[in-house]
This record gives sequence, C-alpha cells and structure tokens, in this order.
Amino acid sequence: MEIKGKRILVLGGWGQVGSAICREFMEERPAQIIVSSRWEWQTKEALAQLEVEFPGGATDLAGEWGDVLARYEHKDSDRRELLDDEAARRGLLADLFDELKSELLRQTFLYRVIMRYRPHIIVDCINLATIVAYQDVYRSTRHVLRTFDERPAEAREAVERHLAASYVPQLIRHVQVLFNSMLEGGTRFYVKIGTSGTGGMGLNIPYTHSEEKPSRVLLSKSALAGAHTLLLFLMARTPGAPIIKEVKPTAAIAWKQIGYGPVLKGGRPVALEQVEMADAVELGERFSSAAPAALEKALAARPTKTLESVFIDTGENGVFSRGEFEAITAVDQMEYVTPEEIARNVIFEIKGGNTGHDVINALDQASMGPTYRAGALRESALAAMRRLEDEHRVDSIAFENLGPPKLSKVLFEAYLLKRAFGTLQAAADASPSVLQERVCQVVSSDADLRARIVSIGIPILLAEGNRLLRGRSVKVPTDDAELTVSPERIELWAEDGWVDLRLRNFERWHARFHEILREMSSIPPNDSSSRYERNHNYWFRDPAIQPGKIASWLFIREEKGSRMKN
Repeated sequence: MEIKGKRILVLGGWGQVGSAICREFMEERPAQIIVSSRWEWQTKEALAQLEVEFPGGATDLAGEWGDVLARYEHKDSDRRELLDDEAARRGLLADLFDELKSELLRQTFLYRVIMRYRPHIIVDCINLATIVAYQDVYRSTRHVLRTFDERPAEAREAVERHLAASYVPQLIRHVQVLFNSMLEGGTRFYVKIGTSGTGGMGLNIPYTHSEEKPSRVLLSKSALAGAHTLLLFLMARTPGAPIIKEVKPTAAIAWKQIGYGPVLKGGRPVALEQVEMADAVELGERFSSAAPAALEKALAARPTKTLESVFIDTGENGVFSRGEFEAITAVDQMEYVTPEEIARNVIFEIKGGNTGHDVINALDQASMGPTYRAGALRESALAAMRRLEDEHRVDSIAFENLGPPKLSKVLFEAYLLKRAFGTLQAAADASPSVLQERVCQVVSSDADLRARIVSIGIPILLAEGNRLLRGRSVKVPTDDAELTVSPERIELWAEDGWVDLRLRNFERWHARFHEILREMSSIPPNDSSSRYERNHNYWFRDPAIQPGKIASWLFIREEKGSRMKN
C-alpha cells in the first residue's frame, strides 16, 4: 500500500516501538500521523520529539490520549478510580458484558478517535495482553473468597471488581469495537505489534512474577496474546475487513533511553525505605505481606529519599538496571530486538513486502483448510444420510446443536415450504398468502413435526403474531430473566430463532426464492465453466427444496457469512 498522502493512526505511539514506527512513517511523507497514547503527557512528549526531529515537514501531526478499553467520558480516568465508584463500576460491567449495540460502540474512546480521523492505516503498538492480564484475576478471586468468608456484606463489590477483571470479555469487546470502528471509518490496513508474553522463552522462563514458575499471571498474558492473534486471524478472513497483519517479536525489546535519575515503577518514583536493624520482626506462626503496624509507623516518621540509579528504559516494560539488562539479554536468555528493526518490518509489510514475520500470514500457511478428500466424501455422506431417512421414514432437519438458533429456524421454515410445495419453482410461483396458508396447514396437521421443532428450543410464532407454540425451554431470547414483550422484541426474537408463520415472513421467503431463480437465470446458458458454484444443476439436480442448500445460500447472501480463504 502506498503510504505517501495517507492518514495513519499509531496506537501506543509514545512507547519505544510506537516512536520508532512514527519516525519510519515520517520518512514516507504521509498526509497525517495521529499519535495516540494512554496519557496526555506521553502524547505531547512524542509529538514534540517528532517536531524536533522532522522540522517543517509536510506531514501533519495530531495527538490523542486515553484508555482504548474505556468509554470516551472515562478515557482519562484511572481504572482503580472507576472500580472504586459504584455507578462507574456497574457501567463498566455493562460496557463489558452487554451486547455491543451501536449506541455503546459510539460511546467508546477508540471508536471516536477512528471516526474523527478516519485513518487509512492503523498500527497498534499497545501491549493489550499485559494490560489486561496484570489486572490479575487470581488475586481478585482470592479477594472474593476471603470477602465471602470474612465480610459477606461486602461480597457484592468484590464480585463486581472480579468480573471487571475478566480477561477474555475485555479482549473480545476490544476486538469488536476495533473491527466495527475500522469498518465504519474506512480503515484499509491494520498492523498489530503483538507479544508472546515470555519474550520468546518457554515454560522454563525464569523471569516471572512469583515463586511459581512460570506464574499464572505471566501465562495469562501469553494466553491472551495467543487469543488476540487468533481473533485477528479471524478478522483477516472477514470479507470487507482491512488487510490484517501482526508482527510478534519474541525477544525483549530495547531500548528507548539510557540515563541516570529516579527509578519509576508504575509511573511513580520508588521511595527508599530507611530500615534500621532494630526494625527486625520476629517470624511467628503466621506471616502477612502487609508490614506490621509498628514498622509502618516507624517508616512513615522517617525522611524518605527517591531511588536513583543508572537505568536503561525499555518503554512499556519499564526501566532495567545494568545487571537486569545484562542478564535478560544474554545469549540463551530472552536476548533482544531493537524497536527500529520492528518498525522497518512493519513499514515493509505495509508497502507490500514480505518480511516473513507476519504471524497472520504464517497461520494462513500453516493451518489446515478444506481438503479435496473431504469434498469427494461429502456427497457419499449426504447420500448415506438420505438412505437412512428413507429407511426410517424420517426427515433429518435440525437438532439445534449447530448454532445459531437462526439456522434451526431457517432449516425448519424451508422444510415446511418443501412439505407444502415440494419444489423451489412451485413455491416461487405461489403468492405469499398461499405460502402462509399451506405451511400453516402442515403445522396444524403434524403433531410429530411440531414436537420436533419446539423440543429443541425453537418456538413457533403463529400466524396472528400474538400466540406461540413452545416447549419447556427456548433458545431465543437468551436471557433467563422474565422480559417485557414488545413489538420490537417480537421482531427480534422471531428473526433470531422462532419459526415465524406471519405473512411478512412468507413475503421474505417469496422474495428469496425469486432471487435464487434470478441468480440462476443470470448465468449464460452456454457457460459450462467452473465460474459458478450455484448453477442450475446445483439447485435442480434434485428439484425438491433442499433446506441445507437454502440455509447456506441465506447465510452467505443475507448474513454476509461467506468464507473468504480456502
């Protein structure tokens, strides 16, 4: 892709990799670079550095800052502050676990940034796996259990905080927001700078977070990084999506700065605690990680200094001492890769080059897709099932084992039309009211068929639209709570998983049959090439309506569920 003249959004643009990528982009003369970081000072520092290094350039520089996982109104809030506020905490849970509707999407910080600038290219340098995994669901689980035992009246807040730290829902919601925002904003290229979580080392990694090796928190980071990659793999297989790539360094990344000064942890200077020999505490039967009250009081009364030393700044991973850097970058340890090397690979991939470091492409090449053998055996499997159907005098339609419920709904509706009319042409020739009348007769006269439908959780909405045949359970709606019925909800439920006997639904089926016939008639009669999969022979080799073929056609055309890569 040509970079010159394009708008580029760099998420995590203050970090060492983000900064290197911005510098590489400036050499390509894009129209605009938008630097986005977590905090205002980071964004302004990154922009100031670019202005110093590239004075009077043709590229416009803009900045944004905030939490990419948050609503716009909370973009500058510390997550701990939100969790401490009951209303904000419950709003956070709703944002995380509710269905992603358009009003929720439009409230997110990430959506608004993408829509404000409509970038052609997004490079995402945010280490999301670390951000999410370090919320430490293991610690919050221990806190919940301890609260239930010791202070049950406070358990609700503890549970809400624990749910807010749920790893997978946070990752899924972020990917949903990112994908929908890029589609609406017209983004054409997305590159993720990923992580392996262990700097390329295995389960024997010594750089961990507890006595456990490796720690569950560290493995959570790796698990999230892998899950993130697979979600991007699926995004890359979505028709209409941007080109998706991921560069995943498997070594320590260094460095951004070498200097002397205060040593920071979590953005705050480390305070030197003046411990005297007399402060030693006896080791009794119990030990707490919290300092004893007497020691806490003594330390608070003494003057404090800030830890200062020589350090190497590795960006998001913090500052390391010389000893730490020497150990971690030694041969057979993590070793390291420079941010400039990563940046050059990213630019080369965007420009159409093949670095061999795109993980998404590697998954495409290494994953096993559909095979010729499976295709050759498919027809024999279907033939064997048809023989058994004839032998046992039963039609195998849907069991609701393959979601979504809409599939079962569509299969049974197509089957009812088959029972009433036989062929696709006959159904297309009838009016919607005749379709409705004949299908309703089939439903009312066949008790066994009604049982087969409702017993798998698919209700039947009768023709008048205000009565429902149903079994003990239903698949739609999915909420277990008692819900208020409204015309809008009936439409939603009928669309998602109810066999619908109302006239408007048969008007849709009438239009679908005519569209299938139109597609067939548009194929040149003398074209016998491999161009068309669903030709006259496909639909009319067996003239009877085939519910499975109808359902697959509908999912491709109406649900936009076509497979992109084979």
